[in-house]
Amino acid sequence: MDMSRRTESSGTAGGHQVAALVVMAMALVAVGAAVGPGAVTAAAAPTAGPADLNESVDPGDGTNLTIIQYNDVQTAMANNESMATLVGAVNDRKAALDNPSLVVGGGDEVSPSSLSAVSQWRVPVDVLNVLNPAAEGIGNHDLDYGFEEVGNFSDASEFPWLVANIRAEDGGNVPGTQNYTTVTRDGVKIGIMGLVDDAVKPKTAVDFEEEGYEVTDFSTAGQQVAETLEEEENADVVVALSHIGIPESRELANNTDNIDVIVSGDDEVTYGPEVTSGAAIVEAGGNAAYLGEVNLSVSEDGVGFTDGRLYDLGEGNWTMNESADAAVQRGFAEDLSKVAGETTDALDSRFGSNYPDDTGWGRVIGDAFVAQTGADAAVTNAGGIRGNFIIEKGEITYNDVYTSLPFGNTLVTKAMTGEQLRSLLASQVTPPTSDYGIQAQLQVGGLTYEIVDRPDADSVIGNMYIDGEPVDMDETYDVTVNSYMAGWDDLADLPTVEEDYTLYGTAVVNYIEEQGTISPPEEDRIRRVTRSLEAPSIAAEGEMTTLTYDVPDAVESINASTFTVMNEDSETVAVADATLSDGQLTVTAETDALESLSASSDAVTVYGHYADTEVDAVRNGHDDSVLSADAMLAVEAGPALGPDVSEDPDGDGLAEDVDGDGTVDVTDVRTLLNNRNSAVVENNVDTFDFDDDGAVDAGDVLALFRSIY
Repeated sequence: MDMSRRTESSGTAGGHQVAALVVMAMALVAVGAAVGPGAVTAAAAPTAGPADLNESVDPGDGTNLTIIQYNDVQTAMANNESMATLVGAVNDRKAALDNPSLVVGGGDEVSPSSLSAVSQWRVPVDVLNVLNPAAEGIGNHDLDYGFEEVGNFSDASEFPWLVANIRAEDGGNVPGTQNYTTVTRDGVKIGIMGLVDDAVKPKTAVDFEEEGYEVTDFSTAGQQVAETLEEEENADVVVALSHIGIPESRELANNTDNIDVIVSGDDEVTYGPEVTSGAAIVEAGGNAAYLGEVNLSVSEDGVGFTDGRLYDLGEGNWTMNESADAAVQRGFAEDLSKVAGETTDALDSRFGSNYPDDTGWGRVIGDAFVAQTGADAAVTNAGGIRGNFIIEKGEITYNDVYTSLPFGNTLVTKAMTGEQLRSLLASQVTPPTSDYGIQAQLQVGGLTYEIVDRPDADSVIGNMYIDGEPVDMDETYDVTVNSYMAGWDDLADLPTVEEDYTLYGTAVVNYIEEQGTISPPEEDRIRRVTRSLEAPSIAAEGEMTTLTYDVPDAVESINASTFTVMNEDSETVAVADATLSDGQLTVTAETDALESLSASSDAVTVYGHYADTEVDAVRNGHDDSVLSADAMLAVEAGPALGPDVSEDPDGDGLAEDVDGDGTVDVTDVRTLLNNRNSAVVENNVDTFDFDDDGAVDAGDVLALFRSIY
């Protein structure tokens, strides 16, 4: 069909202007009647009757064509019910139509999901082959396995993968992709192209520059491909699969003349269908929750938009497609049903827990990274912990781990100074006045640090410890991060100590399998602090010691039950009493326990919650503030130790009675602390290796302390 078109003048809008228009348009949604199972209200077309695309067309004058679309399926690819519903809904809508239809995907379909780490793209491609789209657009997560792997999953696909504006150095395409494809439905020829924007580069683990690829301007590429489709391929309708988000899709419509339909993806919002500058734009949320539909009328005179809607797949009686269900079930049976181990407590993979503070699951992940690489510490971004669910007490399956850690990230160990580590931690802390208040946005292993919850703080990072030792700002540490983080601006240029190509999820599986049963560390690795007090006066009376601190006027009241004494490794001593009176805070604890903790620690701190008249009113996210203060006691050095002095009272090969006085108590802890680097200890490691790691260090002092208290 040779179709004539009039050329419209291109409108131009800056990114912030476009975003504002999107917000306004979505705020002015007209309420209409839902049509069919699961239909949801769509934004009203800007004119009565059929809206103009590139020519005004009476719907009755031409061939009706329906475009059915989905996008950003991602994690739902591991959900057999979601996939059965999506494929069933597509087939239901096709069967309900008495006109030709076209099914297309907007990208981010093969990754990430809990199946990604064990079967990569195979299950998603099996499902997509059942769904049978006319074409798929490439999204950022479709590149998670690298450029070459795109060629492999393209070969396994029974449909083409499209992207027109990622170019190799020689001008070629990403392996297995093409700029466009054409299909014909009842005599109507449809040209389909794929587009991305420059934001694709930081949103995937591949290094575009290193691999020799660049992203060209999507509007320029879109215009060029559309002209090719019209002039050389004689396409009647031009569809762009644009994995660029709604604001950029509107920009694409404004900056091109002859694209009729834009299927958007990436930002995972429900939008439209709505016409902008002659192009109908639609996006169906993400994770197979919605299905989009655009109805066109195509004739010799042009293309018109008649109507469209979004279907909520969680509502209505959709057919469940058995083949899609079976494809996912096979993936589970083969890969994800295996039990990695057990947990003695529930593990929290929810966004609302892992962004603000450290969690038991986050500590397990951090410890697994350290165990995998042998680094001094590990840091991973909370955004890489997904699923928004809780792994219940009991068995931990591969599916649990890979649902929580679904990306194709590997492990990279960077050499960084203490100051560079401080900068990294600080870069992720959100301000106390932000919508959710102060959030660390990280999970860590081998590392403990404080975040300062006060808007006027000189530094958002307080005390820092690695393996129980204060972090030296000038010393260099090996810190493992995931490969996504390794590409951040403040990390990319730091020296790389090692690249471990174990997937970050697999590192955690390995750790759990090695442990068999895990107990999430009961530590406080990321500690919120609002104010730190000056050194106390100390008074010992009988079995108790009282620490007295001067407090600022802003300290209005305290919550005595929250006060505890803690060292850098989260070993604690109970506070017997805490009171606030006349500008002074008094904290009382058992003397022996406080001395023992002091003897085995580099730092002993009292923490407690309180009301702050200056901070509480201006900060978000927390109802109260936190005090911290030094609680270290000076303890005398114990006697010297040695093979002729130290005793093994229980015959286990370890000399718990370090000072040889016939009892195992705080003086033994103190003696080992003061002599842990001595020649006699270095020559008798097996005698004093209480944590069984092949060396004698602060960990053995702590292990001896734990065995006593």
